[in-house]
Formats: sequence, structure tokens, C-alpha cells
Amino acid sequence: MKHYYNAMSRAVTTHWMLTELGVEHEQIVVDFTKGESSTPEYRAINPMGKIPTLVDGDIIVTEVAAICAYLADKYPEKGLAPAADSSDRGSYYRYLFVPGTTLEPMFTFTQSKVEDYSAQSAGFGDLERCLATIESMTPETEWALGAQFTAADVVFGGLLDFAVQFGWLASPTAKVAAYVRRIKDRPAYQLSHDVAWH
Repeated sequence: MKHYYNAMSRAVTTHWMLTELGVEHEQIVVDFTKGESSTPEYRAINPMGKIPTLVDGDIIVTEVAAICAYLADKYPEKGLAPAADSSDRGSYYRYLFVPGTTLEPMFTFTQSKVEDYSAQSAGFGDLERCLATIESMTPETEWALGAQFTAADVVFGGLLDFAVQFGWLASPTAKVAAYVRRIKDRPAYQLSHDVAWH
């Protein structure tokens, strides 16, 4: 299994997921500053030229949430996903997909100061609704699904960690700040993240 990675990319999150799982893999550093993510060889496996990409034999998985979901299901014995027939599965999927489909696009628009768009037509709505969603989804204690830490926390918590670090959430609520602190206290998080970022 090959994990295409750069420490200054969203691959930090999938690296954290792999560290939580403790599974063997080959870490391949892609230096996008040297154009390595734009080579024909890399574009053959990820036409977007984005990092991360996971290659597992003949299977190619791109996008952070997809990679984390794939890995959690590949190693069910690690307990990073609720069982397929669990009542928690729906909530688990929501935590996996809201960050990339809703929250990050909104943060991108906000940081780019894009205001002239139809919030009704855009899938991510507006900042007020995104902030309300973050607040409602952030657990008061423990993890997204309760006592069980899962890939949902890697994806959702990882996005909140980025948002706090880079000022997307300039004033996180006490609940969000405490959840991010729990995330950052995990040994696998600390092993997989560059201390220079924190």
C-alpha cells in the first residue's frame, strides 16, 4: 500500500489515519513545489494532481474522507468505523462528508472574501449555517460517535484543527476548542503531525 504525501497538504490527515491504524505502508513524498504532483506519472493515478492519494494494489483512492473511510473498512478489527449494520453508520457518514462538501468550501469562500454568490444555490450555504453545523456536530465530551474514536474524528476533527490553526475559525467556541485539544492529545496525532505546525 502506497500513500502519496506532503507534510504541507491534506495528506497530514490521512497520514494521521494510517498512524492510528498502525498498518504498514510506503510513504511517498510528493514535492508539489517542484511540480511533482503535475507529472504525467502522478496525474495518471490522480488526474486532479492533488495530495493525498492512496494506492492499494490495483485500487486507487483519492480525497481525504474517501481514503479514511476506505482504510477504516479495510481494517475493521482496528475499530475506527462503526459496524456496517450499526445505527451509528448514518451519523458516521455525515461526519466524514460534511467537512469536505460543506465546511471547507465555505471557509475557502470566506478566506477569499467571495461574497457575490447565491447561498441558496451553493451546496454549502453560508457561513452562519456552517458555524451552526460545526457547533451542533462537535461533541461535548469524548468523540463524534461517543466513546469510540473513529475515522469520523480524524476527518471532522482534523478539519476543525486546520480551521483553528489557520484562522478560519478565529474564535472557536469552548466546546470546539476542547474537542480540538482532545484530538491533539492523541499519541497518533502527535506522531503524525509536524510539530512546526503546532
